[in-house]
Amino acid sequence: MRNMLLATCVLALAIGGCSSKTPGGAPGKGSGAVTGGNPIIEMVTSKGTIELELFADKAPIGVKNFLAYIDKKQYDGTIFHRVIPDFMIQGGGFSPEMTERPTDAPIKNEAGNGLLNERGTLAYARKPMVDSATCQFFINLKHNVALDHRDDSPQGFGYAVFGKVLKGMEAVDAIAAVPTTTKPPHANVPVEPVVIQSVKVKGK
Repeated sequence: MRNMLLATCVLALAIGGCSSKTPGGAPGKGSGAVTGGNPIIEMVTSKGTIELELFADKAPIGVKNFLAYIDKKQYDGTIFHRVIPDFMIQGGGFSPEMTERPTDAPIKNEAGNGLLNERGTLAYARKPMVDSATCQFFINLKHNVALDHRDDSPQGFGYAVFGKVLKGMEAVDAIAAVPTTTKPPHANVPVEPVVIQSVKVKGK
């Protein structure tokens, strides 16, 4: 029941708004090496650096979209604006003043790619419409089964995983532990902004 309620919370957020395992082993224990040509991303936050592998092989649309936002520095200076312990941390769309950044057109939902919303995976937030994700993303703090693709109905389509944490789960957990408050109409907002200082493709 808790998972279903939390899933409803994610569905309700305006973004402005499966049995296979996630490739590459457990999140947070990777070597940082590129596997199969997948890009590696370095996300520097005010709580530490998070290194992510993007699954271009499994989620080509989502990865292309994320890289396009990185190229235009969309994420630099944004915050993790929604933090729910034992669920997920969400960011990429708001400034520290809770001003929403403009976005490109929504993308096709790739939640049916066989990737699960396991701990340490990176997925797209969206509105209730299936194909409504733009720039906002979240990192799962546990395996959120209720967010996995079950079927092609609007209720069962799920949330598209397109990457995972290779290094820096301690930073993710530090973000998950910050005190939060309500800044209407937004709930679960960190009291002190957790800033995404920069996001870049590693090696560039």
